[in-house]
Amino acid sequence: MTSLPTGFPPGDPPADRITPPGWLRQGAPAAVLAALPGARAVGGAVRDALAGRDVHDVDVAAPLPPEAIAARLRAAGLKVFETGLQHGTVTAVLDHQPVEVTSLRRDLATDGRHATVAWTEDWREDAARRDFTINALSMDAEGALWDYFGGRADLDAGRVRFVGDPATRLAEDYLRVLRFFRFHARYGRGAPDPAALAAIRAAVPGLARLSAERVWMELKRLLEAPEPAGALALMREAGVLAAVLPEAEELAPLQRLAAPPDPVLRLAALLPPGAPLDALARRLRFSGEEAKRLGGLCGAPPPAPALDGAALRRWLAELPAGVAAEAAWLAEARDGQDRAALRARIAATPRPVFPLQGRDALALGLPPGPAVGQALAAVRRWWLEGGCAASAAACREELRRAVRP
Repeated sequence: MTSLPTGFPPGDPPADRITPPGWLRQGAPAAVLAALPGARAVGGAVRDALAGRDVHDVDVAAPLPPEAIAARLRAAGLKVFETGLQHGTVTAVLDHQPVEVTSLRRDLATDGRHATVAWTEDWREDAARRDFTINALSMDAEGALWDYFGGRADLDAGRVRFVGDPATRLAEDYLRVLRFFRFHARYGRGAPDPAALAAIRAAVPGLARLSAERVWMELKRLLEAPEPAGALALMREAGVLAAVLPEAEELAPLQRLAAPPDPVLRLAALLPPGAPLDALARRLRFSGEEAKRLGGLCGAPPPAPALDGAALRRWLAELPAGVAAEAAWLAEARDGQDRAALRARIAATPRPVFPLQGRDALALGLPPGPAVGQALAAVRRWWLEGGCAASAAACREELRRAVRP
């Protein structure tokens, strides 16, 4: 393995130096940087450190081929998993803390979805292939900061700006259309970059080339932002929302939704009553759990703010488990009526569960078949009419009366 100089690369001095963040000086990130001379933390960790935000994941880049990176990391005692070797990425793990480490890269060819890359030792060349200036920052273990495209000034100004020509960056990967709005929702302030919006409007047809899984993943990340409504309004103006989520109608319910951030609940707030949920779930390749939650939320009868007592128990019993509080949030977002007291009553009221099953009817001598379901349905209606208060013993007695010749 060829050793690299530990000083700054010739002609590549840092733009600034800051006190190294704590996460850079301990644990897996510190071990990775120590094992790879010339390596730097890159991307989101550097951006969020400069923005004063919590750093959750640390990515590192190094001017070495991936095989050399893996060998050096293993020699330093770290576990190495070849998670994306064809893209130049390995994952180093120390004390259960993972760090993704990627070789510096340059693009050989792009098709709007994926890139063919080659390794390089040129940090600026690697930074030039990133999407936004705020994501093109890098920092070494001593706090030296490299900023080739004005990302720190953009971060301070609340400006999300593409690296270089926006149309070129978008043609490399059309998912960057959606990423722009996600980052604007989290880091943007004021009017968006006009050059970016102009390029995005022209790039809308390219969204059709993206896989449904990538589109939904990016939409979820946008919907997890603290305040996504402004970015969604920009997406509508640019023609992006109609291209990726044509079912979305009014943004006002989402703007009124005060619930903790949850992408499925926020998606439900964007959808009108009667939206084709099954078709939406198939098109965006929802997981089974996501499709079930969305169906439960959108299918729940909106609860009146004063719902209480037996009526509340009946409403809870008719809902899928786990959606009642969210259904109350959704109803409030749609009609603007406060339901804080109702949510408190929901939290204090166990969801009633009908206590009988088919075996209870069979135990009374009813033969298997449609009559079992009919008898249980009749008893369940009786149980609901009574406010879901009857015990299992009382329900069995009612079932006995229902099946008595």
